Amino acid sequence: MASRVELNRLRWRCRRGMLENDLVLARFLDGRGDGVSEQEIAALDRLLELSDNELWDLLSGRQETADSAVAPLLRALRAVRACEDAPPSGASVSDPAWE
Repeated sequence: MASRVELNRLRWRCRRGMLENDLVLARFLDGRGDGVSEQEIAALDRLLELSDNELWDLLSGRQETADSAVAPLLRALRAVRACEDAPPSGASVSDPAWE
């Protein structure tokens, strides 16, 4: 699990130039709370390296990722975008029940 400081830094990095990205990322983090895993943080860091348009193409389903380490998180983010609940606190996006 991430510390408060790490979560705050991650939230800050999730603030993007495109409102749609901001909303999806913020809702995901709000739903996960302190339960964000190191694996999820690493995958999110990889996604945040993308431009806003590239990230939105992935979140909206226009593009698929070739990065298998990011795929479980991307599925969870797409579910949030589709107005489904984020995974419950304590559940990992790599949990088979989330897939």
